[in-house]
Amino acid sequence: MRADENFASLTALFFSRAAELGDKPFLWTKRDGAWRAQSWTEVARAVASLAEALKAHGVRPGDRVMLVSENRPEFCIADLAIMAAGAITVPTYTTNTTRDHEHIISDSGACVVIFSTAKIAKPLMPAVIRSNMRVAISMEPLGVLQSGSVAQFQWDALIAEHAADVTACAAAQTATREDLACIIYTSGTGGAPRGVMQHHGAILHNVEACVDVISQDFGWDDEVFLSFLPLSHAYEHSAGQFLPIGLGGQIYYAESLEKLGANLAEARPSVMVVVPRLFELFRMRVTKAIEQQGRLPAFLLEQALRIGARKANGTMRLVDWPLDALLQRTIVPRVQARFGGRMKALVSGGAPLNPEVGAFFQSLGLTLLQGYGQTESAPVASVNRPSTGIRMDTVGTPIKNTEIRIAQDGEILIRGELVMKGYWRNEAETAKALREGWLHTGDIGEFDEGGRLKITDRKKDLIVNDKGDNVSPQKVEGMLTLQEEIGQVMVHGDRRPHLVALVVPDPEWMKAWAAAHSLPGTIEALRHEPDFVGAIRTAIDRVNKDLSVIEKVRRFAFADEPFTIDNEMLTPKQSIRRHVIRARYQARLDALYGNER
Repeated sequence: MRADENFASLTALFFSRAAELGDKPFLWTKRDGAWRAQSWTEVARAVASLAEALKAHGVRPGDRVMLVSENRPEFCIADLAIMAAGAITVPTYTTNTTRDHEHIISDSGACVVIFSTAKIAKPLMPAVIRSNMRVAISMEPLGVLQSGSVAQFQWDALIAEHAADVTACAAAQTATREDLACIIYTSGTGGAPRGVMQHHGAILHNVEACVDVISQDFGWDDEVFLSFLPLSHAYEHSAGQFLPIGLGGQIYYAESLEKLGANLAEARPSVMVVVPRLFELFRMRVTKAIEQQGRLPAFLLEQALRIGARKANGTMRLVDWPLDALLQRTIVPRVQARFGGRMKALVSGGAPLNPEVGAFFQSLGLTLLQGYGQTESAPVASVNRPSTGIRMDTVGTPIKNTEIRIAQDGEILIRGELVMKGYWRNEAETAKALREGWLHTGDIGEFDEGGRLKITDRKKDLIVNDKGDNVSPQKVEGMLTLQEEIGQVMVHGDRRPHLVALVVPDPEWMKAWAAAHSLPGTIEALRHEPDFVGAIRTAIDRVNKDLSVIEKVRRFAFADEPFTIDNEMLTPKQSIRRHVIRARYQARLDALYGNER
């Protein structure tokens, strides 16, 4: 925000922007082939009315309200309305299973759920019915769902019935920066998702710092965002929703991954937050499109990448300058046009970015900023920025009013208003993560000569896939080894699109299976037998039925031998030593992904 602005809560920020911007467009969605906008005034009316409806149906300050929806205007309205009613938002993934929903409802104690579609209702409502929830609100007309004692309401009718005065709602906001805004569930190393308590001040801290980056390094103008990553994820929730509010910008909601390219050209965003997987997809599409244009464009692309690498390293040659000038007039504008033509910055976060991918976009005239943080830090703690020098092998310098230091064992520690209040109803895990005001991230890092943070390893066993989702490997492995066919297993998927597994079949089961099929009972003899492979696949699929989309094991390979202390793949406590197993089987694990990157 501007230097003279200091807001007590996220809702105070929103109502201030709505009063300033009035009938200017705010939230855009595409319906019936055309983009339609809701103005700041229209959104503010809906927020105030839904807040009034929630209070009328028993929601009190401090209550938790579950929000399950795709990215759409109603998500933003519901999120703000929950907070405007003094309650706490519990944003939840649309891909969750019934069991996932049951855990979050039970753990959070949510009394109301707001959801979008019949598809989402299918796994959600059984969990709602078995809970103590009082109210379910659907964004779309769904008819009467089986709901037990849960009162059902439809979005439009509920808002119309409780039309409220925006000025009065804004004046009634009493939340402070210390009050909880939301509880975002993220997987921990123990298996069950933990509720990260983000207060208003934590998210405002992130917004204020990111506004500072945009203002100082790019200039604050009429900013446009294209929202694509799940709003239930802390990264999009803070940077893709509340940052645009802080900037008084506009938000376009992308239709789908398949239509993302077209949406970029139509929305023409100035800022977009993206995970590494999307950058890799963009790189593939851009490269293919240019190569299809003929040999000359392909040659120019190759030269652009070479010159870009030398420019980044400060080793530009005299002969490079004329060719660089040609590239700036030919291939670079074509690439920029694919991203709408006015992109100031693409911001990568949620998972580590391959430096080669970052260098690709920098070479083609698109500014790519890699950031770092966790849900526990609201989530941005550092970011690359032009003013401090962009280095693609780093995650930049600490954001404004944020301290980062490296502990003696190399662990990255974070301190500041951005740090969470703790894990909801989980004092033991909170005590591990928060010590003397410092957030212990579980990541290992170091600072370079320019004060930029570099992530070198992960201290805790937690998989972060290429979309930034956290997955506990112990949870999945524990469920797999409960199957009689599987003796040991290690799941893998860091920075990857999905999980794969390295399997050691249960020796007794394997011998019995081999005897029944008159085959030798060794893995060497059985690993290529279709029926044996199929039996293991069936066991994995049994487990997959009870896992969320991001936890499912898509492919697997066999280990050559059991994991033991003698071969150093087990610790004395019988825990698997992941780095040792990966070092031995990395090629086999990589082969499971084929061309997927």
